[in-house]
Amino acid sequence: MEREDRLTSEQGRYLIDVARKTIEKALRKTPAEPDSSGGRPDAGLFHVRRGTFVTLTRDGQLRGCIGHIAAQAPLIESVRENALSAAFRDPRFRPLSADELDRIAIEVSILTEPQPLAYTDAADLLAKLRPGVDGLIIKKGYHQATFLPQVWEQLPRKEEFLTNLCLKAGLDPEAWRKGDLEVLTYQVQAFEEES
Repeated sequence: MEREDRLTSEQGRYLIDVARKTIEKALRKTPAEPDSSGGRPDAGLFHVRRGTFVTLTRDGQLRGCIGHIAAQAPLIESVRENALSAAFRDPRFRPLSADELDRIAIEVSILTEPQPLAYTDAADLLAKLRPGVDGLIIKKGYHQATFLPQVWEQLPRKEEFLTNLCLKAGLDPEAWRKGDLEVLTYQVQAFEEES
């Protein structure tokens, strides 16, 4: 991620706070307050369109993760939307309940623009992967899936990472070996809630 695109730790903490307050307001069913600049760190980057993901964990286990790879809205709006989606619309989980709120941890990920990864065959693809650095998008026809770079922590072996990503996309688990997938990479600046 380019230095001018990077957020400070203070800005990251602010975005985590925005995500938590957005979820809290939804649970209390109170209307969202208009955004004010009070207490907000320098907000120039908050209005730039960026891809974002919001991840919720509970006791170290995934509890919801939703995002947009492509920049669809200004950064701060994208974080709000994805916080609500991760909490209440992730189809893998039941909606978050009020009694869980104090037990979840929030992570906000800011994505770079995805770039095509040219490769010739499975061996070349494996050689070009950068575990822990790159997030990966695979596409084939109508099938598509992504794993954030953080997923390398759970799936550190390149073959296992690709196999699981193919499964997530609804493809044959060995589809990556055939060399006909469109592959894109991106990087992430992630901010985790302090416990």
